[in-house]
Amino acid sequence: MAGPKSPRQELLEEIAADAAETAGYTGRARFSPRTMEAMAKVPREEFVRGGDEDSAYLNLPLPIGYGQTISQPYIVALMTDLLDLGGGERVLEVGTGSGYQTAILAMLARAVFSIEVVEPLARAAAEKLARLGCRNVEVKTGDGAAGWPEKAPFDAIMVTAAAGEGVPPDLVAQLRPGGRMVVPVGKGRWSQNLLLVTKDEAGRVAEKSVLPVAFVPLV
Repeated sequence: MAGPKSPRQELLEEIAADAAETAGYTGRARFSPRTMEAMAKVPREEFVRGGDEDSAYLNLPLPIGYGQTISQPYIVALMTDLLDLGGGERVLEVGTGSGYQTAILAMLARAVFSIEVVEPLARAAAEKLARLGCRNVEVKTGDGAAGWPEKAPFDAIMVTAAAGEGVPPDLVAQLRPGGRMVVPVGKGRWSQNLLLVTKDEAGRVAEKSVLPVAFVPLV
């Protein structure tokens, strides 16, 4: 007889169930094996606040201080999967936060460049990622809406805070032709949509609404 499931396994099954349930919005009834493998391997308990370890494998966002949160695991998996990473990409992440999403991306891409506006969060995330062996990550403190011009262009961009005025133009400019960006857009906490932004080889940009979401604002 099989033993009880671990909290991590229960979370993975819940993510899979949520993917099937939201397929009418996202067009993805299941996430790729690579995405789910990364979700299985990255230890979320390392990225929550002290005292919240018992909640690490609940499918919920959790506060991490400074008005920021660690995102709901299903949303982390969805946003990751939408980038369709094959392993050779250079990825820009706007909003390092705890570093959890950064660690997921680091497993799936060649290099990750992550920007966090809150300096103590950026410093703590960089230290944690280094301790956990994420050698293909660079973290800096700065204005995420401006991107990271010195490292551009990027094959993929992930924004983990809501852009109130629409997709930041500097990020669009730093997306390589053929690239993909996922970004929540909307001013109100309850009037946001997750967008998939694509740029074709001719540089033409298209936006597709994926799912209603609720993120902290991009600051």
